[in-house]
Amino acid sequence: MIIDFHTHVFPEKIAERTLGILAEKSKIAPETDGTVHGLLSSMEEAGVDTSVILPVVTAPKQFASIMRFGLEINEAYGYLEKSWEKKKMPKLISFGGIHPDSADYKGELKALAEAGFPGIKIHPDYQGVFFHDIRYLRIISYAQELGLVVVTHAGVDTGLPEPVHCTPGMAVEVLKETEVKKLVLAHLGGWCCWDELERIYDRGILRKGQIYLDTAFIQRFIQPSQFSSIVQKAGRDHVLFATDSPWSGQKEGVCWLKDQVLPEEDANRIGFWNAAELLGIR
Repeated sequence: MIIDFHTHVFPEKIAERTLGILAEKSKIAPETDGTVHGLLSSMEEAGVDTSVILPVVTAPKQFASIMRFGLEINEAYGYLEKSWEKKKMPKLISFGGIHPDSADYKGELKALAEAGFPGIKIHPDYQGVFFHDIRYLRIISYAQELGLVVVTHAGVDTGLPEPVHCTPGMAVEVLKETEVKKLVLAHLGGWCCWDELERIYDRGILRKGQIYLDTAFIQRFIQPSQFSSIVQKAGRDHVLFATDSPWSGQKEGVCWLKDQVLPEEDANRIGFWNAAELLGIR
């Protein structure tokens, strides 16, 4: 079984326009049409059982509409019904999103937790705030209290100019301040920041099992030897298979995972079990 821990969809009425804007910024052609239907079709072709949808709140006023859209997905595809207790995996699971400039971050996080969302996505580059800023520290600390998983974009974003707002070094500072246990650094700890990540592990500044890393949008860019090295340093139980669909193809991603030189048990953990345990669906 396969869980893709990092995907994106948009409401049908804005999907085409939104995808066009993002594609122009990033100079990347999308692999789906950005809709729920497009993602489901991609999953069927790739053999993905469950996709986690990670919305990005680019302005505080978007919180309510993005929460409504995510709740519709979770209600429609079995996550809120705890379908996995009947040995039926939910097809789609949406996280919530929050902006660091929220006027009521505690109220918004509590609303997400009470509505059954498993976690939140933040994007320091699109939100224009450095990851170790006090605004994120407050959000992460309270999310931890509520038991929410926190996923952050990390590293370079191909559609945005420098500076990078979340580096592995910044993540270390956040860990010192919050002691967060369910933190996922997307793009294997920081897209194109993998050398920095390895140095931090090698120096003992970051310990095995301290954070989760997902594999979103790394498949065409990282050397297999470096991927294997980072898995060993992060811990095989703290790496999550992810594609970043529609910005990377799910079928390509599944094939990539199968091609990695990993013990079968490690590949199974990365492809399914780590995410299932983090999400509480196994």
